Amino acid sequence: MAAASSSRSLFKLLLPLLREPFRCRTSGVTRTAVRAFSRPAPAGGSVPHRAEGTGAVSGDVTGTRSGALTGAVDRFGGVTVQLSDAGLPADISESVFSDLLRDALVRWKAEGKVAVWLRVPISLSRCAAAASTHGFTFHHARHDHAVLALWIGEGQSRLPGFATHQIGVAGAVVDESNGKVLVVQDRNKTKNAWKFPGGLSDPGENIGATAVREVFEETGVRSEFRSLLSLRQQHNHPGAFGMSDMYIICRLSPLTYDINFCTQECLRCEWLDLTELAKTSDTTPITARLARLLLHGLERGFDAIDLSVEELPAVYSGMFYQLYHRPIPQTLKS
Repeated sequence: MAAASSSRSLFKLLLPLLREPFRCRTSGVTRTAVRAFSRPAPAGGSVPHRAEGTGAVSGDVTGTRSGALTGAVDRFGGVTVQLSDAGLPADISESVFSDLLRDALVRWKAEGKVAVWLRVPISLSRCAAAASTHGFTFHHARHDHAVLALWIGEGQSRLPGFATHQIGVAGAVVDESNGKVLVVQDRNKTKNAWKFPGGLSDPGENIGATAVREVFEETGVRSEFRSLLSLRQQHNHPGAFGMSDMYIICRLSPLTYDINFCTQECLRCEWLDLTELAKTSDTTPITARLARLLLHGLERGFDAIDLSVEELPAVYSGMFYQLYHRPIPQTLKS
């Protein structure tokens, strides 16, 4: 009897431990099992990473405990979580991810972090729905992923907005020997107006390179960049999905002269006299005004109209940027 009583007492002590794995079960997957999928930080606890929205690069990793969401910390105190690299099960449920995120937010707030960026691959879109219940909102989307953000610092959010402009670039290819300029008429426009060939700048592409590329793709004429001539700013642009639009016109010099224009984009392409372009009604106000500006440059010298470019090193990143301005007198350069 004493032995039986002792066995029953031992069973009572062990019973809570035996039940514990089943108590945390959610949607057929135990929470302890799900957390085991979370990938720990590499040895040394450092993952070089560019944080969304800050432009900062940091090697700090927060939340390196096993079974927790981890993220790279930027120099502003924000945390970026790459869900595609978090080791989450492909079939993770919204409720399980919500629990993981809730625990991580408590930890990051306690650590004094001010913001959280979630990069959610399209295959885990349900995690975005779960994140929204914790206050996350969409910041932007790119091809196969969306980025959500949440301000957890004091006061109002100081998170930067996403890019709101598109950049269009045109090239005015001027033949200085005869005063003619290369112009096209777009095929897809209701009015067949003469304009300078151009198009949208690609991400990471310099303005001058865009102008040279677009001129060649539309007209078959090769050219080289000389200067920036003008910049137009326009808001609520229909062609930019209601966002703002920057339209830049560059001065180029021709390297070839034979025209072989793209018939899919252009209806006509010609070398047109600048005097005629400045007076004709078959053009746009911008093109007519730039034609007059180029005539002034031919008469007085292009240094009177050009915004030249100089490449300078960036202070913080060590990369280089292009600065456009009127030429500085040699005596003031040193």
